[in-house]
Amino acid sequence: MSPATNATPRSFPEGFLWGTATASYQIEGAAFEDGRIPSIWDTFSRTPGKVLNGDTGDIACDHYHRVDADLDLLAELGVEAYRFSIAWPRVITADGAVNDKGVAFYKNLVAGLKARNIKPVVTLYHWDLPQHLEDNGGWVVRSTVDAFEAYVKVVVDALGADVYQWITLNEPWCATWLGYAIGVHAPGLTDLGKAVAAHHHMMLGHGRAVNAIKAVVPDAQVGITLNLAALRPMSDNEEDMAAYRRFDGNQNRIYLDPLFKGSYPQDMLDHYAPQSPGFSVIQDGDLEVIAAPCDFLGINFYSPGMIGGKGREDVARSMGYNIFPGEPNPFGDDMGGIGPSNPRHKTTAMGWEIDARGLNELLTRVSNEYTKLPIVITENGMACHDYVNQLGQVHDADRIEYINQHLSACLDALDAGVNLAGYFVWSFMDNYEWALGYGRRFGVTWVDFDTQRRIPKDSFYWYQNVIRTNEVPYLTPDQQH
Repeated sequence: MSPATNATPRSFPEGFLWGTATASYQIEGAAFEDGRIPSIWDTFSRTPGKVLNGDTGDIACDHYHRVDADLDLLAELGVEAYRFSIAWPRVITADGAVNDKGVAFYKNLVAGLKARNIKPVVTLYHWDLPQHLEDNGGWVVRSTVDAFEAYVKVVVDALGADVYQWITLNEPWCATWLGYAIGVHAPGLTDLGKAVAAHHHMMLGHGRAVNAIKAVVPDAQVGITLNLAALRPMSDNEEDMAAYRRFDGNQNRIYLDPLFKGSYPQDMLDHYAPQSPGFSVIQDGDLEVIAAPCDFLGINFYSPGMIGGKGREDVARSMGYNIFPGEPNPFGDDMGGIGPSNPRHKTTAMGWEIDARGLNELLTRVSNEYTKLPIVITENGMACHDYVNQLGQVHDADRIEYINQHLSACLDALDAGVNLAGYFVWSFMDNYEWALGYGRRFGVTWVDFDTQRRIPKDSFYWYQNVIRTNEVPYLTPDQQH
């Protein structure tokens, strides 16, 4: 059923922050201009077979050259905040010096946002590690943490109090496990021990960044963005519950526990103990640094998942699930499998299940078990098979329905007492979707990558109205998935 309904709309609280988001490598382009040095994604995208169609971010949305027009479009959308990331390779040279032209680009971007009454929300690391640091070991080695801290200090010195909120890392799970264990993201390694070490060093980098930002701007609002998972066990069978616990450990507790409890979960320490270097890289004092107090928690959410235990393949398939891909599990043979929580649910162009109730489940759990800090949905959105019709329009009713369902879940979480402070739709515009190149479109703005023409989609105007009214159409429980 369409989200458009005559029922009474539901309102968000006064002061709820509305925004949209992008990432540097996905939109900027200008990969070889004004002193920018290569990143791991420049290298990865040029590795045969790693990215769909061999696509690269060399041009992407050409945002670097079109920033003023894009900011005007953001102002038309009416967002109160814009989340973007700083490209580390654009700001720091290979010898560690500051690239003034790169810094100037971001200073102008922040100034342009403020001139349009849009709050700048800066992500300091959205996966584009300078290649020379990866050549020296990347996040597997502690020296990268030192380099990250130095880079953060440069950015904070340059932008300072003009930034509304700082996000240290975006989705460290993807950067470490997809990049170092599974190899489907840059740098493309398949070494579980290195992934565990990279995980710890990235979390240590977060803590160091929090302290570095606060040293310059004591009242800065600082947080981290995690792609936490709403997981459900396939049954209460012992094997399924054990697999659920392991997946939950890898995707949720291995981040939330050190951030809010000052320790890694013991079952994860035990699970990855055989891997080298793994958690042997932990040093005295690291966990205290990781647990540096934050001001908010960012959560990216797209889809829930069903977990089944190893050996439960026949049972899963008899129930309509396909949660065992038939390949070795990079997290360990006993990890189990993950798939859709209900095979009857619709899926996005990414193949991800649509069930917004998972967002409410996740938010409620984090609030009840971990923190009462403000939570911000820093990404939520849908990849669709969009196209421009003969009238030059992009009708994306599925995306509108998806966003409406998830905003309804946000309201349910607020009603349950969750301290939810904001929502950022992913993404402001179609862009480079990592290993899928330009093969998936998440934007509320269409981008013709040949001409760089921008066309606001129907979802752009729908979201514009949500922001203006602070309301979304009412959805019955049956419409929320």
